[in-house]
Formats: sequence, structure tokens, C-alpha cells
Amino acid sequence: MSAYQTLSDTELLIQLKNGNHSAYTAIYNRYFYLMFTFAYKKLRDEELAKDFVQELFINLWNKRELLSESGKLSSYLYISIRSRMLDYFAHQKVQTKYLDFLKNYQIKTYDKTDYLVREKELNKYIEKEVQALPSKMKQIFELSRKKHLTHKEIAIKLNTSEHNISKQIANALKIFRAKLTSIF
Repeated sequence: MSAYQTLSDTELLIQLKNGNHSAYTAIYNRYFYLMFTFAYKKLRDEELAKDFVQELFINLWNKRELLSESGKLSSYLYISIRSRMLDYFAHQKVQTKYLDFLKNYQIKTYDKTDYLVREKELNKYIEKEVQALPSKMKQIFELSRKKHLTHKEIAIKLNTSEHNISKQIANALKIFRAKLTSIF
């Protein structure tokens, strides 16, 4: 049994303030399990609880010169780890809200962007297929769909019958339907 195990918390604190590693080890051995149990009950995560306790003892060593010799060591340790856990929970809450916001924002933005990209690709594909039509059919289709002329106006302009215009447009649409069905 080490001589440090029999020392009071106040005596260990004085030794710790002077940089005594053995006093630090005695404090660690005396309070590690208590701090771990306390943290684990709140966090319900063994690894996270261990990390918090390790962080607590690292801070204890780093801030040893600032500790009050008249203070109660156990209270200091409990308050320190509790404060760290409260900070963690507050951070988790903010992080969860932020992630929820991002999920909702990304879905809305992604849907809109995705829709615009698909629309642009579809328009390119349709334009490519229009250009691949036979020249007379292409000319009739473009007058109908791009210039918004009626069948009668196209027939007059091209000096042909309205029936021929209807047939050409119907054939062009049949070609498009077959090609679009195969890609969708």
C-alpha cells in the first residue's frame, strides 16, 4: 500500500499543486471509478464516459497550480465533469438542430437542382432527336412545336395538305415516344 493512499484529499491536493506525480496517481486511482460511474450514468456510452474522465484528469494535471488547497477535491471533480457533460449535451442539441436544418435544406435544394438538371438533359435529348428526323418531318415538327403554327398555317406555308402535316407530326411523336420509352 502506497503512503499516498492514506493521505487526505487536502494533503494530496497540496502535493499535486507542487507537481508530485505520485499524488496525481493516488487521486486518479481514488476517483477514476467514481467519475466514470457518474459519467456513464448520464451519457450511457462507455467509451464517451472514459474519454470524459480522461479529459477531466488531464485538465486536473494541467490546472493543478490554480487549484485551491482549501477546496474539496471530490466536489471539484464532480462539478468539472458535470459541466463538461452539460456542454456536451448542449453541443449535441445544437448539432442535431443544425443537421436537421441541413437535411431539410439539402433535400429541397437537391430536388430543385435535380429537377432542373433532368429537365435540361431531357431538352437536350429531345433537341438531338428532332435534329435526327428526316428533313421535311423536322421542318414540320419545328413549325408546329417551336413556332406554334397550326396545321392549316403549316400546310399553307409548305404548300401541302393539312392531312400530310398531321401525319408527319404524328409520325414524329411516335418516333419520340419509342425513343423516350426506352430511356425511361
